[in-house]
Amino acid sequence: MKIGIALSGGGARGIAHLGVLKALEEFGLKFSVISGTSAGSIVGALYSYGYKPEEILSIIQKVSVFKSVKPAWTWMGLLSMDGLKDVLLKHMPENDFKRLKIPLTIAATDIKKGETVYLSEGELIPGIMASCCVPAIFPPVNFQEKVLVDGGVLDNLPVKPIREQCDFLIGSHCNPIGADFDAKNLRTIIERSLLMAINGNTARSRETCNVFIEPLALHQFSGFEITKAQEIFDIGYQFTKNNFKAEQFQKASAA
Repeated sequence: MKIGIALSGGGARGIAHLGVLKALEEFGLKFSVISGTSAGSIVGALYSYGYKPEEILSIIQKVSVFKSVKPAWTWMGLLSMDGLKDVLLKHMPENDFKRLKIPLTIAATDIKKGETVYLSEGELIPGIMASCCVPAIFPPVNFQEKVLVDGGVLDNLPVKPIREQCDFLIGSHCNPIGADFDAKNLRTIIERSLLMAINGNTARSRETCNVFIEPLALHQFSGFEITKAQEIFDIGYQFTKNNFKAEQFQKASAA
C-alpha cells in the first residue's frame, strides 16, 4: 500500500510538520509520495531529499530559513528570497526533482490565469520559491513561462495532485483558527484574515484525507515566530503521539 502525506503552508507554523513526520516515522510509516505548499514545500523537499526531521529543524534554527530574505523595495514586493535560494541550494545542490528520494509535488499559483500549478519535475528550487512567494511581500517568480505566487492562495493543503498516487493519504495542517484572537495591530488582523481565507480551500481538501492532523495549539503562534521553532516542532510531535495510535497506520504500512 502506498502512503502519501500533504503538508500545508503556514510560515513558521510549518515547522510543526517536522514533529508530525517524526511521530509518524516512530509509528513505522514510510511515505511513497509527498506534496507541499509554501512552508510545506520546504519541509517536503528537504525530507524527500533525505534529511531527517531533526536535521531539518537544525537547518532552520542555524540558518533561519524563514528569515533568509533581503529588502527588495520594488513595486512587485517588499522582500527578496535570494537568501532562501542560497540556503536551499546549499542543502540540495542538485536542484532537480529527480534527485529526491521520495516523489514530491509542489503547489504554486499562476497569477495570470488564476489557477493552481502543480510542479513535480525539472528544477526544484524555483518551484519551492514560487510556492513560498506571498503576494505583495515577495516578487512573483517567473518559471516555466508562468508568473507564480504562493500556492496557498488557491490550494494550501495540496491533496489533489497525489490523491490518486497513494492508497492512504495523511493531511498535516498547521493553521488552526483559535477563538481567543486579539486584534492588537494591523499585521495580526491581516494575517488572521489571510488565514481564514486560506482555510476555505483547506476544508475541501481535508475531506479526502484518510487521516487529518491539525495541532490546535499552533493557533497561538504567528507565521513569523521562527524563534519558537523548537516549541512548534514539539507541539507537532506531541499532538500526533497523543492523539493517534500506531494501530491506525499499521494496516497501511504493512500492506
